[in-house]
Amino acid sequence: MGESQTRSFVLRGDVCYNRSLTEFDARRDAYVVCVDGVSQGVFDELPDRYQGLPVVDCAGRLVVPGLVDLHVHAPQYTFRGIAMDLELLDWLNTYTFPEESKYADLAYADEAYGYFAQDLRASATTRAAIFASLHVPATALLMDKLEATGLKTYVGKVNMDRNSPDSLTDGSAQASLAATCAWLDQVDGAYRNTRPIITPRFTPSCTDALMEGLGALAGERGLPVQSHLSENLTEIAWVGELCPWAACYGETYDRWGLLGGADKGARKGGADKGGATERGTGPGVTERGASKAIMAHCNYSSPEEVELLRARGTYVAHCPQSNANVASGIAPVRRYLDLGMDVGLGTDVAGGASLSMFRGVTDAVMASKLRWRCVDQSLAPLTIQEAFYLATLGGGSFFGRVGSLAAGYDFDALVLDDSGIRSPRQLGVEQRLERFCYLHGEGGRIEHKYVAGNKVF
Repeated sequence: MGESQTRSFVLRGDVCYNRSLTEFDARRDAYVVCVDGVSQGVFDELPDRYQGLPVVDCAGRLVVPGLVDLHVHAPQYTFRGIAMDLELLDWLNTYTFPEESKYADLAYADEAYGYFAQDLRASATTRAAIFASLHVPATALLMDKLEATGLKTYVGKVNMDRNSPDSLTDGSAQASLAATCAWLDQVDGAYRNTRPIITPRFTPSCTDALMEGLGALAGERGLPVQSHLSENLTEIAWVGELCPWAACYGETYDRWGLLGGADKGARKGGADKGGATERGTGPGVTERGASKAIMAHCNYSSPEEVELLRARGTYVAHCPQSNANVASGIAPVRRYLDLGMDVGLGTDVAGGASLSMFRGVTDAVMASKLRWRCVDQSLAPLTIQEAFYLATLGGGSFFGRVGSLAAGYDFDALVLDDSGIRSPRQLGVEQRLERFCYLHGEGGRIEHKYVAGNKVF
């Protein structure tokens, strides 16, 4: 990807993107205009004012927004597709923690993260929120490799100071915070495309002192947060034992400003709108913390926790394949959407076995059907339009104006060749996109990929 490359051009093809949560804008043989990396909109005929721009002729191909992976673990990529015989906590202790310990070896990290970055570049993902390990040198190395891909990413050095192997703990809250500050100082201003994100692994592995320090750090440095929440019933019970002061799991983050919402103004004097509680006990805590946060899973969030997430504007990263593989459950995504919450999709590798966000879209539809049929028939299953929205606009908004081909959005786009998915049927543009999501492995191909107007390939 060279600096001389133009970021102003036109793609001509069969365009499909979300006009809203429930509706596609699908057009055959249309024009998508990019000027200085920003979409100018989709047109049935190319307007005169854009006639001088170079046209990339993708006739017969699908042109769709880039897909956003809101939750993935880079150091777990090495054992994707294996070790799926245990539930979450046993799976972490038996497979994940021993593997992540290996990233103390920079040579191992170099090889492993090289594969991850190369494969993420080749995938449908244009933006991602990524967990590294707790190792500072390896995390900086991962950021170097991701920067070279041209993708837009957030990367987090994981924080852990309790209930973890000796090889995966910083030893104390103070040591963990010092290592995080050293990492942040090292990477500050070093990248165009790759940004840091505060990353407590989850409450069982982080003391209150560490959580408080991370919340303060997020506020001082203006950084977002990512972590896990209410993924597994055993995990939730454990959090109740570790933090008996918390009314719900989510409060173990919110007390320290780690659920986001700091940009909405301080929440003082008890309950704010919807009943969310005041943050923290330390000086200034209610004014500090992350402006944005992602919580992965939220499979069993109580009504009080859901309202807390809604009030804070927390993003929920729905990871349907992972939730099935490690036997966690099925998130009530329909409920979150009905409440107007921000929801995106995550692959959650290696809980999820694949980086494919197309697979994530179809897994979200399937999981919602199982929840509707087997758990709660009041929550209608997702449509393909809604699931694709989660993978584009839903997660994309965490990065700004991202996830659409409409005017004013960053120009993240995929050109998809579906000619190898053979059928005698004549399909509309929407049907072809749906089929590509399900059958991309049977002859589908990503022909071109653009991020903020830059051609990745």
